[in-house]
Amino acid sequence: IILDFCTNISREMDDFSEEAREAEIAGFVRAVGKVGRDLGLVEPGYRLLANIGSDAHQEVGHLHVHLFAGKKLGPMLAG
Repeated sequence: IILDFCTNISREMDDFSEEAREAEIAGFVRAVGKVGRDLGLVEPGYRLLANIGSDAHQEVGHLHVHLFAGKKLGPMLAG
């Protein structure tokens, strides 16, 4: 399973973690967690990934996270 979650905020933000209101940050994290729970992914587990900046190969200029699940994922990073 691979799912993407994007912020649904109408204004431009270069840095969601710095510029978003606390309620927006909490709401985003809770929404992602709810999807994980609703899909029964809490156990056995899932991974969230956010690419931020060019070194991380961020391709979309807004905060979004990827949820990976459905099989053993292995180590976080290779090399």
